[in-house]
Amino acid sequence: MKLSTKGRYAVTAMLDLALHSGNGPITLAEVSSRQDISLSYLEQLFSKLRKASLVDSVRGPGGGYELKRPSSQISIAEVVLAVNEPISATKCNGKGGCQDGDLCLSHQLWTELSDQIYQFLSGITLEQVIQRQFVQKVAERQNHRFREEDVILFS
Repeated sequence: MKLSTKGRYAVTAMLDLALHSGNGPITLAEVSSRQDISLSYLEQLFSKLRKASLVDSVRGPGGGYELKRPSSQISIAEVVLAVNEPISATKCNGKGGCQDGDLCLSHQLWTELSDQIYQFLSGITLEQVIQRQFVQKVAERQNHRFREEDVILFS
C-alpha cells in the first residue's frame, strides 16, 4: 500500500491542528508555514475534512479551523478516508477485478493486509500520535521556526 500525498498531508495537517488546539482557530496559512504544505492544497483537503465533520471552520477576523471532536476521538483512518484515500494494498482497490475482471492469485492476501492496515490506523488517534516524544520535539522545532518567520515578517 502506498499512501498518497493527499493522505499524508491530511494526517499531518490534522496533527498540527491537534497540537495547537486550545489556542483558538488555526489558520491554514499557519499550518502551511509550519508543515510546508501548499495553502491551496490545504484548502482542498480541509474542504473534505469539513464535509466529513472532522473540522469546523470559523469565519471572520481570528478565524480558521478547529477540530470538531477532541483529538482523542479522531482516528488516523478517519482522516485518511475523509480525503478519499483508499486504505487498500490490492491492485484493484478491493473491487476484485485485478486480473481481467476476476480475482488474482494474491487478492485475498492483499485484502487481509488492507484489513490489518485499516485496523492499525483505526486504533490510533490524533491524541496518541501527538503525545509521542518524537512528535513533541518536531512540533517544538516547527513552532520555533514559525515564530522566527513571524519576527522577520513583522520587523
